[in-house]
Amino acid sequence: MPTIELLRAKIGSVQDLQSVVKTMKALAAVSIRQYQTAVESLADYNRTIEMGLQIVLRQRYFSEQRGILASANTSKSYNSFGVIIFGSDQGLCGQFNEQIANFAVEQLNDLQPKHIKIVAVGARLILPLEASGKTITEQFSVPNSVTEITAMVQEILLKIEQWQTQQQVEQIVLFYNKSLSGASYRPTNLRLLPVDPNWLKNLEKKAWSTPVLPTFTMDENQLFSALIRQYLFISLYLALAESLASENASRLSSMQAAEKNIEERLSDFNADYRRQRQSSITAELLDIVSGFEALTQPQR
Repeated sequence: MPTIELLRAKIGSVQDLQSVVKTMKALAAVSIRQYQTAVESLADYNRTIEMGLQIVLRQRYFSEQRGILASANTSKSYNSFGVIIFGSDQGLCGQFNEQIANFAVEQLNDLQPKHIKIVAVGARLILPLEASGKTITEQFSVPNSVTEITAMVQEILLKIEQWQTQQQVEQIVLFYNKSLSGASYRPTNLRLLPVDPNWLKNLEKKAWSTPVLPTFTMDENQLFSALIRQYLFISLYLALAESLASENASRLSSMQAAEKNIEERLSDFNADYRRQRQSSITAELLDIVSGFEALTQPQR
């Protein structure tokens, strides 16, 4: 049985660990809200981009051209894939990386592309992906704050441009964990390129909020390309922010479970300490009583 001194040392260590876990819980909760706010802040901008696309798509000539492209896209099968998977660089976030890696591997095995290039955003994605037989083409570090997301998105856009111009990658797919309510999330995917023709078709048919449609003077193709570039930026930004929010949600859940285990362990240590302390006090009292009786016992 451990001594009182050893129990006291263990209680101190567990209390220190409890303080660290509480701090990490608080940081995770703050980070979740930070990244969720970043996602919400893009809603108006995203709506503006969609409205711009809606106006361009309503132009008769351009609408006909998009119809030709849409029918070509739906009938074409893609053999060359570029895959971007968002994970984490840091641990203590449960099965966050394993879940998105397994989801991506299952989806890719179903598609069975002939050529595939995989970018892992997060060092801790590499092990589960390589364990599933996937080769990582390139790895990016995960941003540590909202202010760093824009720079990372720009790096990924440059990589996508390189894939398309130099390596003839036909389709770009994103895999990331999407934040849900509370500390929950789920794996999801998004076909980034080519742009979904059904989405464009729905935008074109969507009712305008006023009787008068806005007009524009620049070339339709140039305007469309500029709006699509903004759409790509927003999609990547949202995927990265959602992934970061989900990472912190998973970390918060892990810290809550750890805090519960620590409280149970601390309760056990405190109970053992009280029993040991009581036994020690009882033994000391018995020694005192025995010594007193020995001293006061009459000599024969």
